[in-house]
Amino acid sequence: MTTSRPAASQPTATGATGTTTGMLADAWHSLSGDPQLLPLVHVTGENAGLLPSTTACTSAMVAAVAASTLAFSALGAARTGRPAGPVVVDAEHVAVAARSERYALLEGTTPPETLFAPLSRFWRTRDGWLRLHTNYPWHRDRALHVLGCADDPDAVGAAVAERSGEELEEALAAAGALGFAVRTREQWAEHPQGRAVAALPLATSRATNGPPRPPAPARAGAAPLHGIRVLDLTRVIAGPVATRTLAAWGADVLRVDSPHLPEIGAQALDTLPGKRSTLLDLAAVGDRQRFEELLALADVVVHGYRPGALDRYGLSSAELAERHPHLSVVQVSAWGPHGPWAGRRGFDSLVQCPTGIAAAEGHDGRPGALPAQVLDHATGYLAAAAAALSLTGVVRGEPARHTRLSLAQTAHWLQQAGPVDRRPEQAVDPTPYLTSVAGPSGRVRVVAPPGAVGDARPGWRSTTEIGRDAARFSGR
Repeated sequence: MTTSRPAASQPTATGATGTTTGMLADAWHSLSGDPQLLPLVHVTGENAGLLPSTTACTSAMVAAVAASTLAFSALGAARTGRPAGPVVVDAEHVAVAARSERYALLEGTTPPETLFAPLSRFWRTRDGWLRLHTNYPWHRDRALHVLGCADDPDAVGAAVAERSGEELEEALAAAGALGFAVRTREQWAEHPQGRAVAALPLATSRATNGPPRPPAPARAGAAPLHGIRVLDLTRVIAGPVATRTLAAWGADVLRVDSPHLPEIGAQALDTLPGKRSTLLDLAAVGDRQRFEELLALADVVVHGYRPGALDRYGLSSAELAERHPHLSVVQVSAWGPHGPWAGRRGFDSLVQCPTGIAAAEGHDGRPGALPAQVLDHATGYLAAAAAALSLTGVVRGEPARHTRLSLAQTAHWLQQAGPVDRRPEQAVDPTPYLTSVAGPSGRVRVVAPPGAVGDARPGWRSTTEIGRDAARFSGR
């Protein structure tokens, strides 16, 4: 039987910085949350061994979910005029949610054996190790072109072994492919990108200059984000987790994808609940005009494109702030807004490599990985918190805010919490945390969203499929 306890009483192996409390306080401060609300957070269950690691990744995940849930409590209070309600976070539920992509399943089908493509793994280089990411076919083709070999593990292994990690890392980046060398934490601290990331807080934020456009007051009993319109320009995990979380708390979320970039089915299955999904080609005049109309209607934009990637469409942070100052904007990237890698692609499994996490998680001379894609999931919940806190300020008459987060900044936050002793894994039965939602092709089993505000729990009634819906918000 678990008992509710304040987050401050959670155990830790390394001292205050590695506790759930310390990580939550740090994240909440970086997000500009009201520190007087922190005592509202209660965590149930012990977290030791839930996500066994040399890092405090369980505490990081619990802290990130707690931050988002507390932000929703604050927003609900601002919209109703009532006091913020107590927040309860179940550590076991969070650990299952951190692996949500493993459990998403169209009922009546068989789950895939792995979510990674065959070439998406560690490879021995001439001087160490490098990890490739080839889950998308265009990334695989670009990597094979750089390596000059066929799509065969033996051929890839031989080609990678001939080159140094840094040389191959640069060649892959120049070709738009994805692969990063494994470094120690000390090496990352000396790297120009490592220094750029270390100079940043967990989240950076600035206010727009325009007048706020507060949403309509929420009726009593409504979800905190009821009536809030969110444009979702995200892919893979971190950004979609953020917008999936906003949808779970009542937001009207419209995901917008390019018709030229197909999505991986398993990822869409996991992150589309509660949303609508449409396809728009921003290079086409008609679609671009429709997108501008959606921006005018939206309250929030969450996007996961690399810094500068949307500038050619007039969607840079500065241009959005000028044309649509009412928008709360949250940007999630791999490497952050500054440094030589700011414009590079990256995913959770790759960011773990140069930052020192893969080296620390390894054994017997081989690199390893975190027990879940914690950088993605934690960043997603923090991004949801950033959106909710910006909206809270808007309700109170403050300008909307533009917030930037990155997987690398989250990795730095995680590592700053200090190393922990890897505990034996605590097995958790996911069944109590699974739910079923209606979808176009049948019911879909997913992990229910974690966290509660008082007796209010988030959830989704339905899901969709990529590109299935019209380019409009619900009822518009």
